[in-house]
Amino acid sequence: MGFAQTPKDERPRERLLQHGAAVLSDAEILAVLLGTGTVGQSVLELSRGLLSDGWTALSRRTPAELMRVRGLGQAKSATLAAALEIGHRVDRAALLSVQSPQDAVRLVSDLRDRDQEEFRVIFLNSKGWVLGIETLFRGGLDRVEVFPREIFRNAVARSAASIVVAHNHPSGDPAPSRQDRELTRRLEACGDLMGIAVLDHVIVGRSRHVSLHQGELTELS
Repeated sequence: MGFAQTPKDERPRERLLQHGAAVLSDAEILAVLLGTGTVGQSVLELSRGLLSDGWTALSRRTPAELMRVRGLGQAKSATLAAALEIGHRVDRAALLSVQSPQDAVRLVSDLRDRDQEEFRVIFLNSKGWVLGIETLFRGGLDRVEVFPREIFRNAVARSAASIVVAHNHPSGDPAPSRQDRELTRRLEACGDLMGIAVLDHVIVGRSRHVSLHQGELTELS
């Protein structure tokens, strides 16, 4: 079904204008940017194809490489290349350092307002500078399924030396569960094998957070 057959309030652009960009999937965000598809291929199908290997792989494509993709002409390739460059420049301008659990919490403090569990990863270079922050997994009210392989695949793609992982407890109570502690141990073991240190696992509640590295319950500022 193309956009013409999609109810207007369900189309990516209209949803973005009504609810904000954060509600859109990656493919929908890209579809808004590209605008239209091509004969036999909707713009969402085109977007999903472009994102088949993730944003990082897409961002490494040159304008010439983009133009070789069916459905991307000069105009769309130029628009996409410019948007990806904006992302690179924003990342560089927002370069931050994580030297303590409090630094990490400040970067993910908005998790306190989420009604469902989200699992984020902060990717760091060897000096503790932030290479990027990604929400890799989303779950329900009381659990989120996490795949270590996906975490470390992204870490390798970003050439990260270390990571900090974080998730929220929508209940408001950040006390770590047995599963949280087991996951932390699994991630640390994977990190040891990969040579990528897992510096901390932070759990964000409504007004407090827990650093599993420090084992402390701290008020959110």
